[in-house]
Amino acid sequence: QAQLVESGGGLVQAGGSLGLSCTASLRNSFSRYTIGWFRQAPGKDREFVAAISWLSGRTSYADSVKGRFAISRDDAKNTLFLQMNSLKPEDTAVYYCAAAYRVTVAAKSDDYDTWGQGTQVTVSS
Repeated sequence: QAQLVESGGGLVQAGGSLGLSCTASLRNSFSRYTIGWFRQAPGKDREFVAAISWLSGRTSYADSVKGRFAISRDDAKNTLFLQMNSLKPEDTAVYYCAAAYRVTVAAKSDDYDTWGQGTQVTVSS
């Protein structure tokens, strides 16, 4: 059964940093998946945060996190990372990782077919 498990969430003050991890157990080789991070704040729709593609390793980011967040992957360990710096209160949300098999460009929720359960990130002002 395909599974994604996020970890690393928590409470941090504005301006601080947090690192999220996502460990995958997927039907196919992890290296063949584009992996992304999404987030959902209370009362808001889920939104795209960042993604790293399966073939080129190309990264993409939402404008709101560019320059502050960095996505990376370790295919040997089936793990995805999200380093979050200069955090703001508006970054408070549940963060989800998601996997899309052999999809090159994946910035929409519908592009992904496997999702984790999410990890809470809270940024205090």
